[in-house]
Amino acid sequence: MARNEEKAQSMLNRFVTMKEEEKRKPKERRPYLASECRDLAEADKWRQQIMREIGRKVADIQNEGLGEHRLRDLNDEINKLIREKVHWERRIVELGGHNYVRYSAKMTDLDGNIVDVPKSSGRGPGYRYFGAAKKLPGVRELFEKPPELRKRRTRYDIYKRIDASYYGYRDDEDGILEKLEGPAEIKMREAAVATWMEMENIKKEARRAVKSGEVVEVGAVSKILFEEEEDVVEEERRLEQEIKDKEKEFVAHVPLPDEDEIKKKVLEKKKQEMLEKYTSNELLEELAEAKTLLNIQR
Repeated sequence: MARNEEKAQSMLNRFVTMKEEEKRKPKERRPYLASECRDLAEADKWRQQIMREIGRKVADIQNEGLGEHRLRDLNDEINKLIREKVHWERRIVELGGHNYVRYSAKMTDLDGNIVDVPKSSGRGPGYRYFGAAKKLPGVRELFEKPPELRKRRTRYDIYKRIDASYYGYRDDEDGILEKLEGPAEIKMREAAVATWMEMENIKKEARRAVKSGEVVEVGAVSKILFEEEEDVVEEERRLEQEIKDKEKEFVAHVPLPDEDEIKKKVLEKKKQEMLEKYTSNELLEELAEAKTLLNIQR
């Protein structure tokens, strides 16, 4: 039994294949420039053809075992087809067709996050990486985010977080401080009232004893006497300090000139220096004779 390859090489099969190819239309070639196409249906057809080619090449580039050079070539071919697709999409819009650019896919990194595509020129998409090409040396660094530097807080940032709680203005709002201070305040108030009442009782007993002439116990009036004694001792110390301060004061045995006299002397000295500087000896002698004749002492 003959194999399929031998059957295909037979004269009859080759003749039949040649007749079928003659009946087929010649294979159309995609125009080099999208602007040459005038039909919207043909432009859409060429776009679909480019999309199929991109899909095949994207499926091939997922294989990491192709090698670095083959991966780079495939990535270049895919980018070339993407640029051509953009031209055809722009031509479809010009012919009044659907706008495919609005719904174009975004570029993602290894984690699936959408990244910005750099554009070498102001038109069309930038260079993209697909599949295993993202893991090539020098490409992975493009998708890695730089480590965030911890910014040092300025004085403005520190003060911006300060509010009334920082200064303790809201300590009473939670109710904890009030519970702690309440009993302590009551105890201090009771102690102050007890001390005041004790002193009032002592004063009353002292007044009653002075009026009746009775001898009051030493322990009862000792507090009042002790306070009065402290006041007397403090007054004596103050007087002694004032006397010592007066003794330390400087006493001048020679009358000292006041501020006006000092200014006067300085002014006269400056006048004398100016006369000596800008006048001659003969003029000075004449000036002295004139003062003598006019009986001027200065």
